[in-house]
Amino acid sequence: MKCVAGSRSWAGLGCAAAVLLVSLALAEEPAKKFTETIKNKQAKDVSFDMVLVPGGKFTMGSPKDEKGRKEHEGPQFEAEIKPFYLCSTETTWEMFMAFYDETVQEKRGDAAKKKAEEAKKQAVDAISGPTPLYGDPTLGWGAGKRPAIGGTWQCASVFCKWMSKKTGKSYRLPTEAEWEYACRAGSKTPYSFDADQIEDFAWFEDNSDEKTQEVAKKKPNAFGLHDMHGNVMEWVSDFYSPKTYEEAAKSNPVTCPSGPKEGKLHVARGGAYNSQAEVLRSSARVFEEPFWRYEDPQEPKSEWWLPKMGFIGFRIACDAAGAK
Repeated sequence: MKCVAGSRSWAGLGCAAAVLLVSLALAEEPAKKFTETIKNKQAKDVSFDMVLVPGGKFTMGSPKDEKGRKEHEGPQFEAEIKPFYLCSTETTWEMFMAFYDETVQEKRGDAAKKKAEEAKKQAVDAISGPTPLYGDPTLGWGAGKRPAIGGTWQCASVFCKWMSKKTGKSYRLPTEAEWEYACRAGSKTPYSFDADQIEDFAWFEDNSDEKTQEVAKKKPNAFGLHDMHGNVMEWVSDFYSPKTYEEAAKSNPVTCPSGPKEGKLHVARGGAYNSQAEVLRSSARVFEEPFWRYEDPQEPKSEWWLPKMGFIGFRIACDAAGAK
């Protein structure tokens, strides 16, 4: 009897252990979405949604017969992406100004250095932010929920570093491969929707009234991401090279491609409010061109701003690990 009772006892313990393991496994799975809320300098809440982009494989680049295709969009290759989070919208002025107000440099030189030293004395990880804005950075279109525009790749990257310090999570710019995978959301066509539905999903030259629009006013793609096509181009982390895909194809398939190890220019994706429809394609690539800095009166040119370049913004990603 004791043996039977003991067997039952062990069986009960085994069942309990199994339930515990299942519960732990479920707890380890990342949430489908989470809302990040931070305080700005005025002690007001600023919130945004981060959407889980599930891992998977896809064909990166465009086929040779795709309308509007550029040579640097190929050859196509298979890429494998690990799960990560991506903001459901482009970075808004509301989000950006929380960063700007906390980190803006008073001026170049001694004042900025003094500010950083004071922060260190207070045991704060000091992040030296952008120099003061030029004129009206919104170009008269309004701030709030419209995408933040005119920041350089460095400005976008430091924003991510600041957000990481602010929240304890690993925020960053998405890689070019992550961006295209998220934009396609399982589709294999030029857009993540039927081409004749473009006005339901995107702001571009035909419907934008020649300016950016508030985020999330158009339908999201299958992953729940708004404005992946149009409104503003979005910086990604990769350096640009016309040979990127050619090199990647040599190792086909590629796990988590991240582009060239070094370079001078960075890639932007997605097209903008003033773009033709072909520039909004999921595979379309652009990179910083000299005219993006023509309106900057400084010499040398600013590391932070691309004055009057209202077509460039960014969207933030977050590593799935540790994002709870």
